[in-house]
Amino acid sequence: MREPEPTLAAFSLAGRTAVVTGAAGLLGRQHCRALADAGAVVVATDVDAEACSRVVDELRSERSNGARARLHGVAADITVPGSLERLRDEVLRIGDRIDVLVNNAASNDRFEDAAAAAALSRFESYPVEAFRRALDVNVTGTFLACQVLGTEMARRRKGSIVNIASTYGMVGPDQRIYRRPDGSQGFWKSPVYPSSKGAVLAFTRYLAAYWAAAGVRVNSLSPGGVAQPGQEPYFREQYADRTPLGRMAEAHELRGALLFLASDASSYVTGSNLVVDGGWTAW
Repeated sequence: MREPEPTLAAFSLAGRTAVVTGAAGLLGRQHCRALADAGAVVVATDVDAEACSRVVDELRSERSNGARARLHGVAADITVPGSLERLRDEVLRIGDRIDVLVNNAASNDRFEDAAAAAALSRFESYPVEAFRRALDVNVTGTFLACQVLGTEMARRRKGSIVNIASTYGMVGPDQRIYRRPDGSQGFWKSPVYPSSKGAVLAFTRYLAAYWAAAGVRVNSLSPGGVAQPGQEPYFREQYADRTPLGRMAEAHELRGALLFLASDASSYVTGSNLVVDGGWTAW
């Protein structure tokens, strides 16, 4: 039995290469920060090339010259195998290896017409096209990213995959928190997000068992609600009332959990789901 690393050293990602999908999103930026802070070469990827560049520029502006050099933006569509293969080849050119994959990219409902949102988001009238489109990103995209990038980890017999799921993959949405103060329902949490995140949890367990012998650990991270611009005050208040810690998460509060799963600090953890929800699922 080899001597274990000092505790804090186990969290280091120095010399490793990490890929974050959906990097231009609220949590994607935080995932990139956490991995870069731990010393990894980070490849931030999103379907929008300009968004990738903005994220990398933002992160570089916060860091020293050495840390800036470890940040790269590469656009890719996770629903297209050929696009992911090009991403893989570019990552290998940049870092010569893939050690960490964070599957963060996801589709969540956005309705352009606020007046129609309540009707369209109801289960009884939810468009099947929207259901299929979200499944393609949230489930098929996660599958393909693991297949294309994770296979490179399995070939090298080492790596950590972190699939970003959700508390809504574990429990049903409480539709009451979306209710306006006058009692009307302006929006319903639709069926596809919980369905797709539940699938991510099941897929995580499958792949953890499948690739265990290849030295690739696969875990999921399930955030609760995260505070962000544009949220209605009544929604934040109702979410807080429903949460033991009495508030929504701040985006940066996922960093520690992500780093734990990505690093050797979790070397004996696979097939697990780490919940960061302020106690939402505790009652």
